[in-house]
Amino acid sequence: MSNSGAMPLNQRIRGDIEGNIRSGAWPPGHRIPSEHALMVEYGCSRMTVNKVLAMLADAGMIERRRRAGSFVSRPHPHIEQVALEIPDIPIVVAARGHVYGYRLLQRQLRKSRAGHPQEHELGSQDRLLALQCLHLADGRPLALEQRVIDVATVPEALQQDFGVLAPGSWLLRTVPWTRAQHRISAVNADATQSAALAVAVGTACLVIDRHTWRGEQPVTYVRQVFLGEAYDLVARFAPGLR
Repeated sequence: MSNSGAMPLNQRIRGDIEGNIRSGAWPPGHRIPSEHALMVEYGCSRMTVNKVLAMLADAGMIERRRRAGSFVSRPHPHIEQVALEIPDIPIVVAARGHVYGYRLLQRQLRKSRAGHPQEHELGSQDRLLALQCLHLADGRPLALEQRVIDVATVPEALQQDFGVLAPGSWLLRTVPWTRAQHRISAVNADATQSAALAVAVGTACLVIDRHTWRGEQPVTYVRQVFLGEAYDLVARFAPGLR
């Protein structure tokens, strides 16, 4: 299991368990280490371990069986597999040989806004963490991101200032998703977008709107506006795959 010293202990334990599940190291039906074993490994109280396991059970990641222990949940029939992966932008930028940069523009805890149906699809309309940030490559703007996180599903997000780590990267590392929906479109940059991306009004941009869920719980909605010349959308297929 990983060792992330700066991360709160309950998040670290949860992240380690979810990481093993996501990677396939712990397949469906695998028995999670006992509460006592986790207490010894992490040097923490039973209450801390029990709280983490309860959150994982609520998220549908594990099943807790009385007197038998906790086990990795078996796939539920409603879980979908999306054709497009969710990229970690810093990793993608670095893999292409560029220097990644990040700038947090705004962080706000608020209600969902009228006229924004995507926000109303999140479960906790009265408490959403709204973030606006800018992704850069080699010091130049690459994408403008507007994101809202459902803090009922992801209360840990309230403890993050996101001044250094991009929210998408943090979510991918700490909150595994089981279902996602993408909507891809093209727009001409408006005044706000053009100012943030340092391009002329009307510049062609590619837009990705994405919702993600963990089980039945909504996690986040994000709109990412990429400069059209800087983003390629690639899907690979093979005969017989569905």
